[in-house]
Amino acid sequence: MTSGVPQSLCERRPHVPADRLVQEMQPPPRFDAVRFDTYVPDPGQPSQAAAVAALGSFAAGLGGAHPSGSGRRRWFAKKPAAPAGPRGVYLDGGYGVGKTHLLASLWHATPADPSLKAFGTFVELTNLVGALGFQETVRTLSGHRLLCIDEFELDDPGDTVLVSSLLKKLAEAGVALAATSNTLPGKLGEGRFAAADFLREIQGLSAHFLPLRIDGEDYRHRGLPEAPAPYSDEVVTKTAYATDGASLDSFPGLLEHLARIHPSGYGALTEGLSMVCLTGVGPVPDQSTALRLVVLADRLYDREVPVLASGLPFDRLFSEEMLNGGYRKKYFRAISRLTALARDARELPGQ
Repeated sequence: MTSGVPQSLCERRPHVPADRLVQEMQPPPRFDAVRFDTYVPDPGQPSQAAAVAALGSFAAGLGGAHPSGSGRRRWFAKKPAAPAGPRGVYLDGGYGVGKTHLLASLWHATPADPSLKAFGTFVELTNLVGALGFQETVRTLSGHRLLCIDEFELDDPGDTVLVSSLLKKLAEAGVALAATSNTLPGKLGEGRFAAADFLREIQGLSAHFLPLRIDGEDYRHRGLPEAPAPYSDEVVTKTAYATDGASLDSFPGLLEHLARIHPSGYGALTEGLSMVCLTGVGPVPDQSTALRLVVLADRLYDREVPVLASGLPFDRLFSEEMLNGGYRKKYFRAISRLTALARDARELPGQ
């Protein structure tokens, strides 16, 4: 890349083949180095330390031969006997309590070759089914030791049934399961967690899952200020030109571009960037656009790409109607993550 000339996300049109979707089902770069001993439990929330201990025991129990009797189960092989104890764990807690950190730590701690462990978000898993087809996805994942699903989406009935059916097939093949989820509409902020909803929605699988409740506040905001004030267009543009590997786009233009790319390609869209610079950040116009922005925010956060922006602060992206609606958990997560990335940008040299 040429020094001093920012890239443009709007000029990128990534295509991600299906086999790459499978290969990339590993914890994202932000979570490459996380382990159980790098999770710092809040002393005021004993459920956090208890969850770490329970997950460590669960990982240790996944050693030994695959329940099918081989590294990868043959399609017509005899169904293995159900192992003793739960074959799944569900991390039950609000956003920002470290569920993804713990889920990735479980992936790393499970004694199996990385090719026999899969980690992805609910959206990435549904994208995989869309790319491979249901039966081929079952065949591809059946020989795995562990499947971790982050942010299991309980607010989309169709996809919930699809993934529930997939998990049932994988559980029958002896694959251990681990998941986190969002809350159903109307539950956020009411002091209720999602375990009962999750166990009801994964039809016929609830007996396989051990719920682990993780209480606490959003660690990204413990003792920290609200979303930092945006910069001017001039500062954002000047920084983009002065930073190797930065991108520069107008926020409205980026939102339009996201509509032309499948969300499965948003990770590839951000590859190789050292910083994302956005001018003219303003209110997101509609829910479809907002949900695409949520996925982009997740991919940027996973890859630890700082975001420098002008316009409105990120805690004013979504309307009151959106923040009070069925997808509000997603929007609060996006605000939390974009705010963290905005703080990262402020800590860079020259800011």
